[in-house]
Amino acid sequence: MKERFDASAMSDEELQAFAVKRLKSKREFWQHFAIYLIVNAALVGIWALGDGGYFWPGWVIFGWGIGIVFQAWNTFFSRPISDADVEREIRNLKGHA
Repeated sequence: MKERFDASAMSDEELQAFAVKRLKSKREFWQHFAIYLIVNAALVGIWALGDGGYFWPGWVIFGWGIGIVFQAWNTFFSRPISDADVEREIRNLKGHA
C-alpha cells in the first residue's frame, strides 16, 4: 500500500510553493480543456458546413482527448513523490545491487 503525501511534514514555505504549483497546474488544465472544446467545436462546425460525410474531426477529438485525459490524471489524481517513496526506492536499489 502506498503512503499518502504528508503536508504536515512540510514547512509553511514549502507548503505554499506546493499549493501554488498545484493551483497553476489546475488552471493550466482548465485553460487547455477550454481550448480543446473551442477548437473541436470549430472543427465540427467546419465539417457540418461542408458536405458532412466522413466525420474527420473525430480523429482530432480522439487524439487530443487522449492528451487531455493524461493531463487530467496528472493534475487531479497523481500524488507527489514523498520522502518515503524515495527511501523505499533506495532500499530496493540497494537490495538489487
